[in-house]
Amino acid sequence: MDESSVHNPLLWGQGSGHANVRRKTPLSVTLAKWILKIAMLALFISWIALMFLFPADFVQKLFEKWIQATNGTVFGITGSLFLLFSGPILLIAVLSIAYLVISGEEELHEKKPSKYPSFRLWTFPVLVDGPFGVVSAAELIGILLFVVFVIWAVYAYTMSILSLMSDQLTFKEKSCLFLEILGLRFGLIGMFCLAFLFLPVARGSVLLRFIDIPFEHATRYHVWLGHLTMLLFTIHGLLYVVAWTIEGRLLHEILEWRDIGVAILPGVISLSAGLLMWVTSLPPVRKLNFELFFYTHQLYVIFIVFLALHVGDFIFTMAAGGIFIFIIDRFLRLCQSRRVVDIISAKCLPCGTVELVLAKPENLRYNALSFVFLQVRELSWLQWHPFSVSSSPLDGKYHISVLIKVLGKWTEKLRGNILENSEKELPFSPHSKITASVEGPYGHEIPYHLMYENLILVAGGIGISPFLAVLSDILHCVREGRPCLLRNILIVWAVKRSDELSLLSTIDMDSICPSFSSKLNLETCIYVTRESEPPLEEGKEQNTQDFSLCPTSKSCGMSVLVGTGHTIWSGLYVISSMVGFVISMGLLDIFYINPFHISSWWYKGLLFVVCMITSVVIFGGLVVGLWHLWERRILAKEQFEDDKLNIDKAEHKETVAREDSHLAKLTGIRYGARPDFKEIFETVSQNWGHVDAGVIVCGPPTLQSSVAKEIRSHNFRRQSDHPIFHFNSHSFDL
Repeated sequence: MDESSVHNPLLWGQGSGHANVRRKTPLSVTLAKWILKIAMLALFISWIALMFLFPADFVQKLFEKWIQATNGTVFGITGSLFLLFSGPILLIAVLSIAYLVISGEEELHEKKPSKYPSFRLWTFPVLVDGPFGVVSAAELIGILLFVVFVIWAVYAYTMSILSLMSDQLTFKEKSCLFLEILGLRFGLIGMFCLAFLFLPVARGSVLLRFIDIPFEHATRYHVWLGHLTMLLFTIHGLLYVVAWTIEGRLLHEILEWRDIGVAILPGVISLSAGLLMWVTSLPPVRKLNFELFFYTHQLYVIFIVFLALHVGDFIFTMAAGGIFIFIIDRFLRLCQSRRVVDIISAKCLPCGTVELVLAKPENLRYNALSFVFLQVRELSWLQWHPFSVSSSPLDGKYHISVLIKVLGKWTEKLRGNILENSEKELPFSPHSKITASVEGPYGHEIPYHLMYENLILVAGGIGISPFLAVLSDILHCVREGRPCLLRNILIVWAVKRSDELSLLSTIDMDSICPSFSSKLNLETCIYVTRESEPPLEEGKEQNTQDFSLCPTSKSCGMSVLVGTGHTIWSGLYVISSMVGFVISMGLLDIFYINPFHISSWWYKGLLFVVCMITSVVIFGGLVVGLWHLWERRILAKEQFEDDKLNIDKAEHKETVAREDSHLAKLTGIRYGARPDFKEIFETVSQNWGHVDAGVIVCGPPTLQSSVAKEIRSHNFRRQSDHPIFHFNSHSFDL
């Protein structure tokens, strides 16, 4: 091995072409990006400060002055509150679009290895055991801010309510009044939390892309916020129930539907839907019956609509910004998922894992550490399941692969369907067809695995799937001279049984980059935990069941209508939806609400939600239609013909058919043992020295906790010449 090539960072390879040319970002672009960042940061801090300080008396007085100054506009108090509470996050989304358009493709070759390794808040694990799982320092700060906000708001509102109590009231009247006003304030605090609840589940939104948080990470924040929001709303409802029970008018109040003021019955319906979603999302229920969790979670539509009926339009605007961004994303996903995607090939590996190869267009953009949501209509019309992409975007122009471990009923049915087709030794017949639809891919905006010099990949079982894509991506970058900083890679893989080693057959490192060993120091350690020695069948050929589909007509690939796709088109879609919403509300106020003196709170709340949806469908849908036509034109221009697709299929099949991969040759396999992460990190520390070392873990929560605990321990007691380890997780747990 060439020692100099290993110890010098691989900034770019020896190939030819534009990838090796160092391009400088123009000063005007850098300046524009900094201005946009500062503007978005100022807006976000102001937005957070407004909600955090809203319970304070001086903010209440400023708020009243704002309402008086803007109440005479066409949009009235609804427009004033929408501009104040939802306007900032929508404006940040627009500025994020501008930032992403200006940034274009991130130039990784401008990233230089850090001479001074340092800790980072978002990759330093602080909490590793507990209800939140592995929590970084940055995430802990966010959790504490929400906790402090809730405690401060409850305290401020309680003191304010007590100061309003009159001595002329009886104890019973004081108690009921106190409970009702405090219940109202808990509902207001819940509305502020609701403003954030839907932002993490807008899978392809420009906000997640701008801050580079992939959807599988953002779902954790949605879960945390969901628990907090429902806790606040539940307390909000219980306080009213207790007060009305004391007064003896519980049934009358619950069934009341006022025109002016808060309508109680819609609130009861909304809270009931929220409680069903909350209870079925708890880990014991979700793991025992995922389908129950999935189906009841669709009640979010009932929850949102009846919440708007409950509080009316102007109170609903406090949380409308995040909900509107979610609706924008949801409609785009609906348009993307309607397309039927061809399955190029399907294979059942000896360990029972299923490999699907799906058709995709050449211009679909994604990173190696990405997820797709897959629906198979023969199994269920409603269920969508997330899977890691197991192929690099550089593996082929017209295909994308996923590895699916058989764990539940849905995956068992999928495997049975594939085995049934393989036994017929025929392509899909009309009676045994697999009809797939895909959402995504979703992942990091920037391939961060290429930005470390030193990388440790820790996998458990099927968790090796995304790392196969990472390895393939790195090897393609080395071969083609693309930007890549990596020089040391350590793979630690724990499996239960040796038949899972067949997953290694899905990558052939020698065929991708024959000379990679001269440029990368790659080490692998595999632990077979439930076998004390190699099985007798080791070395013998194991049968797999597979079949391929070679359509005679033009193949249909995945749609590029996804947030991580074309920034300009997705930006136009978002902006047109927002502009359409303002126009819809303006026309509604001018020609209907104001002339006819519509004053019912619940009715105006319903009209507000209808405008949100119709603006996305009509105005945003027009852009989506043009986007779809543009996509078809690009595909026609690229001549997406069957012969090219078949070449791509043949190349893929030739690659994955080889069982004797170079990765298997490099592997050190230990039977009857589990990874000793303390020993592993100590060895790495001695060999790598004082560097930044990225650690990516994909596996069960126990594996993530073990690795995070060791990283935290090492970083606390590390010597000055040892690496600083940066924890990153890659797993999807709904």
